[in-house]
Amino acid sequence: MKTTVAANGRIEVEQTPFMIPDLSVKELLSVIPAHCYKRSAIYSGAYVVWDFILIAVIYKAANFADGFITPEQISLPSPYLYSAVRFALWSLYAFGAGLVMTGLWVIAHECGHQAFSESKFINNAVGWILHSGLGVPYHSWRITHAKHHASTGHLTQDQVFVPKTRSDLGLPALDANKENLEGSSVTQEVMKELWEAIGDTPIVAASTSAAYLLLGWPLYLFTNASGQKRYPEGTSHFKPSAVMFAPHHYGQIILSDVGVIIWAACVGTAIYKFGFADVFRLYLAPYIWVNHWLILITFLQHTDPLLPHYRAGAFTFPRGALTTLDRRLLGDLGSFMGWVGACATHGISETHVLHHVNSKIPHYYAWDATYALRTRLGQAGIKLQGNPGGWSEMYRVFRQCKFVEDEGDIVFYKNAHGLAATRPVFSDNGASDSGVEVDTKKKA
Repeated sequence: MKTTVAANGRIEVEQTPFMIPDLSVKELLSVIPAHCYKRSAIYSGAYVVWDFILIAVIYKAANFADGFITPEQISLPSPYLYSAVRFALWSLYAFGAGLVMTGLWVIAHECGHQAFSESKFINNAVGWILHSGLGVPYHSWRITHAKHHASTGHLTQDQVFVPKTRSDLGLPALDANKENLEGSSVTQEVMKELWEAIGDTPIVAASTSAAYLLLGWPLYLFTNASGQKRYPEGTSHFKPSAVMFAPHHYGQIILSDVGVIIWAACVGTAIYKFGFADVFRLYLAPYIWVNHWLILITFLQHTDPLLPHYRAGAFTFPRGALTTLDRRLLGDLGSFMGWVGACATHGISETHVLHHVNSKIPHYYAWDATYALRTRLGQAGIKLQGNPGGWSEMYRVFRQCKFVEDEGDIVFYKNAHGLAATRPVFSDNGASDSGVEVDTKKKA
């Protein structure tokens, strides 16, 4: 974010233009190849089998390597190093298995969108089994996630990653004499005042984002943390009478809870029979990675200083669908790891914009559909490919996205100094469809 000091002493920022979409649902869907809409239970099921095979191979490889970490096989200068090497090995196993288990989570999520097969029964049966096996209340989350898709980027209707407003944080009211609504000009006095109220040090930002990655998912399910603020405090996905659900959902919520209860009972039984250490090493450690990846991926898909949020006066479904980013998961570690991240998680991070345009397209056709959609969006001056998804990007976005204003139909995140990296532009006010694009690789 490039800032300058104006003649009047204010700090001004050079904002990146974001083309506010003015495309219809029909225009977006018409460019997607016809074969992308086909759903096959056999083809989708093959990916489930493949994921379980990968997990088994990762386990066998780790177990095989573990057999060599003995004084008889290798000589290490200290006996304590054997434990350290073994810890490193099984940590690597947890990372790999957790990444593939996230892929299973993604397939269960596709079941909830009815993208696994043409059969609603098969979709819900497979989704319930897979999500229950990962501690997720299938129908409960399926219902609220569908609402998220219907209102993505809507400040009062979206279900998760809803920005906090200036008043939510108890910040001083906007003073037009000292700062503007758009966040392009702020006095140093206001910058200092805001920083003292919400600013954070690198250590605090890193520790807070780490806690968010580890605890964000269970807290969202149990207490609606980071969810829609108009819901009562403590709203839970496990409560059939929660305001998020309609009366006819009652039985589905109970069935979801039963699935999680069975999962918890199985984990508890395994701990009783095999011991906590083995269960943690083989299942719980990868499971923690799954929760971590789930939050990191979804947070970065929907949160960036270059993405708008809409109030009712400006919201449309196409605008909401295009209020998200495609990111190469693990791409910050190089092209090979970017390929690993995409393959293991079935491209959920790399094809997410398409997923919001049409959530019934299965992941194995999402790539073709994504390339076709990007071409059409490019013609409209819209580019929605963000920085690679990883810890460094999580940290950057976490620090830059602090609050949005209480006023305005189209708002962008402001940082702890009250500056916004982006401004909206419209094709009918002089901006060229071909000349304006969002370059999310520009650091905020």
